[in-house]
Amino acid sequence: MIVVCKLQNNFLFLEMEASSSSSVHDSIQKRASEIVFFDLETTVPNRAGQKFCVLEFGAMVICPRKLIELESYSTLIRPGDLSAVALRSGRSEGITREVVAGAPGFEEVAEKIFSILDGRVWAGHNIQRFDCVRIKEAFNEISRPAPVPAGMIDSLGVLSEKFGRRAGNMKMATLATYFGLGQQKHRSLDDVRLNLEVLKHCATVLFLESSLPSVLSKKCHDSTTITTRSRSNGKLIMCKEESSNRKSPTSSLGYQRAVPYARTGLGKMAESVKNILCKAHEKPVLNSILKHSHSLLR
Repeated sequence: MIVVCKLQNNFLFLEMEASSSSSVHDSIQKRASEIVFFDLETTVPNRAGQKFCVLEFGAMVICPRKLIELESYSTLIRPGDLSAVALRSGRSEGITREVVAGAPGFEEVAEKIFSILDGRVWAGHNIQRFDCVRIKEAFNEISRPAPVPAGMIDSLGVLSEKFGRRAGNMKMATLATYFGLGQQKHRSLDDVRLNLEVLKHCATVLFLESSLPSVLSKKCHDSTTITTRSRSNGKLIMCKEESSNRKSPTSSLGYQRAVPYARTGLGKMAESVKNILCKAHEKPVLNSILKHSHSLLR
């Protein structure tokens, strides 16, 4: 009986240990499926050799299936050299030297920043070139290992490729204006939430375009053929100006002007109008009406 009891205890202990290991694995998997949008506000170097200093960190963890906020965190950060921070800011809600003077140093908030970033999918606007680099630099300065992402979504690259440059230069402020979401505040947590809203709007437009291709044709963003109308010697003439179709490469930061209608459809309509006018000239009554309309247009 004693041996049996011992074996039972051992079995139960091993089962509990396996359950604990499984729980840790599930936790890691859960974090890897969560997306953390984050943003940094920093100083801007104004002389050679000067480094970027992190002034604010903001992050929001969301569930990718429901797009609901699970957790958020933001903090101001006092840099080692306060003189690197401007006394005044050109923005209404900008960060000044006085604002960060009493804030914690990066080493004081590093553990929290690590816990919210490490092992999750990172998302943000232009984070691959800027924010990720600054995070790594900040952790290196305090001799601590930097957090590692489970994946990365840089909305600048994604939107440039999928949404195109119909909104302009693809800066967050430009995208926010395009969708009527207000002005970018250039404060970390506010910008993170704005980033998510911009992505929602872009995704909705792309979904509608793919669902209703005949109504919301994507050609309206690619074609550069324009149909116009002019008069010459009292006669209506349909003029068509054409240039080669072109698409901005995904790696380019150029701007492609978007036109809010499908030009191919307008061209067909213009051709139909032209045919009607030609037939109209053959009929005396309509010809008289057209002459009177021409005199009014002059």
